[in-house]
Amino acid sequence: MGRVSRRRAMQTGFAALAAAAVSTRLRAQEVYPARPVTIVNPFAPGSISDAAARIIGNSLQEQFGQPFVVENKVGGGGLLAGTAVQRAKPDGYTLMLTASSSFSGVALYKSMPFDPVKDFTHVARIGSFPSFVASDPKAPFTSMVELVAYAKANPGKLSYGHGNNVGQVVGEILKKRAGVNIVRVPYRSNPAAVTDLLGGTIQIMIPDFNTGLAHAEGGRIRPLAVLTKERHPRLPNVPSLHETVLPGFDILPWCGLSAPAGLPADIANKLASGVAKALADTTLRQRFVTSGVDVFGGGPQEFQSYIVAQIANWTGLIKDAGIEPEG
Repeated sequence: MGRVSRRRAMQTGFAALAAAAVSTRLRAQEVYPARPVTIVNPFAPGSISDAAARIIGNSLQEQFGQPFVVENKVGGGGLLAGTAVQRAKPDGYTLMLTASSSFSGVALYKSMPFDPVKDFTHVARIGSFPSFVASDPKAPFTSMVELVAYAKANPGKLSYGHGNNVGQVVGEILKKRAGVNIVRVPYRSNPAAVTDLLGGTIQIMIPDFNTGLAHAEGGRIRPLAVLTKERHPRLPNVPSLHETVLPGFDILPWCGLSAPAGLPADIANKLASGVAKALADTTLRQRFVTSGVDVFGGGPQEFQSYIVAQIANWTGLIKDAGIEPEG
């Protein structure tokens, strides 16, 4: 190769290296998000977590100018979705609609594929999922006290369905404290359980407001008790479990937005600010309420502390119910 050719080759090589360096710097400086973001939802389409993910995703999409796409990854009570997100790159392009069913119920499992605190960056709390005990209107009881009395007189004849861990915890605590034998029927999500309640296949279930409230208001299912100590304003005439057969009982399913551990602070803060802005919007808050979500915001530190406290509360309830951890 001649001297001129070698010089040109070296110049070409230097130019390529310089271009690569510039490209790397530009990528490092790109404004997040620069491409579509996935929000993994651990439950099926039509579930309350799916509704929450789509509402918050649409708002973030409008704010940031990039698609926020909801991906339903159903299975294992949320463990499948949690595992997928925990293993994802912590770059802000894979997020999770974190729900109490898959993150608070650590004591339900002998071992979990992830640590719900250490393996995630918890970005923002979004709200809670008010829920209630419901029955088939044709069932021979109209209150929790009557339900317990009937179950004691007819052991094994009633069945309750649940589409998440919240329903399982409530159902098993009721059985343990009241000393009744009610058959547990698990479902992959609450909408499927509501379908069977409407069809009379099961007699009891614990729906959230998204899947059950309209049926309760239409008289197609009978609300017997809410799960929190205080009554809920949308069911003012329905007592709480605390008031009826489970003194002191109080549980509040929740949801938020999380990412894999190691998410850069600037991205976490940007997402948290986006969620806060969304929750402050009156129209969007009403959409949440209509979908059965009570809005309760909170940034990364507050949400992280909240999850730690919820795990402790749920662990106590699960042990109290005598639920044997699954493999």
